[in-house]
Amino acid sequence: MNTHVDSPILIVDDEPANLRLLDKLLSSQGYTRLICVEDPREVLSHYNRQRPDLILLDINMPYLDGYQVMEQLYALNDPLLPPIVILTAEHGREHLIKALTAGARDYLNKPFDRSELLMRVRNLLDARRAYRSTHEQKAILEEMVRLRTEEVVATRLQIVQRLGRAAEYRDNETGQHILRMSHAAALLAGRLGWNDDEVELMLHASPMHDIGKIGIPDAVLLKPGKLDDTEWKIMKLHPVIGAELLAGDDSSLLRMAREIALGHHEKWDGSGYPDGLAGENIPQSARIAAVADVFDALTSARPYKKAWGIEQAVAYMQEQSGRHFDPRILAVFLSSLDDILRIRKRYREPD
Repeated sequence: MNTHVDSPILIVDDEPANLRLLDKLLSSQGYTRLICVEDPREVLSHYNRQRPDLILLDINMPYLDGYQVMEQLYALNDPLLPPIVILTAEHGREHLIKALTAGARDYLNKPFDRSELLMRVRNLLDARRAYRSTHEQKAILEEMVRLRTEEVVATRLQIVQRLGRAAEYRDNETGQHILRMSHAAALLAGRLGWNDDEVELMLHASPMHDIGKIGIPDAVLLKPGKLDDTEWKIMKLHPVIGAELLAGDDSSLLRMAREIALGHHEKWDGSGYPDGLAGENIPQSARIAAVADVFDALTSARPYKKAWGIEQAVAYMQEQSGRHFDPRILAVFLSSLDDILRIRKRYREPD
């Protein structure tokens, strides 16, 4: 039983007699979807409409020869381009090699043996069906992998965001600080030339900048007054604690989160902690996070201080350009202040 009778077959030949012969031969075997094309310039339009499973193609034709037709078909970059069988009166090894090199899957000389042609058509349609099935299965598997990967990434993202908020809740009742800070950091990263993927990483990695606070005792973290020397040494451990918590994972998200956690208290002039890094030795992600973090911290109330006004905070940060902050990043911050204030308003503390 012929299981391919419903397979579309495109037949291209400039001789009407040859088209009638092939149509009759294939119809006699039950093939019902035969597309006969006399003008090779019409091949692409028929191909796009009918999506054939097999193409029978002549070589010597006016306007476009068979090689040019194959060139047009392969230029479509269709991953499911069907097999092409050359049917030609041209004899000689050079024609065979040229046709196969151009992309033909099979080659028959006219006049052809009818039984041989029918067997080759059936075999190629068998191969076509197997290839299509494999391609579809591959697409299904790729989609399953994509969905599963998205699920894993989303789960990881939720976990790290909740960890960031858990740390923030220890000295900020609402955790809104990390929303303001992370969106401001992402804004600055974009305006410094980071691409969309990198900006997305900044948005999701920066909320973990203070995750090391989990390891700081309440007596130090929530002390309403100034810390003494011993307490300050303890407080300065939180970047290292955060980096240790985020270590050991090779995902780009956690690598950047660790970079920010460890470096966001470093200063441009080298007077920061924990490593006293200076200038561009501080990762840019940490330098960006520092600007966004300090501005929001200055303008937010904490157990140990009152909120500063916007003008006061901006004036202080301008003074710290080249000292605490990377001058280039601070300049971008100042030029983006209106947008950062809109972020601040969007994620303001609840009444």
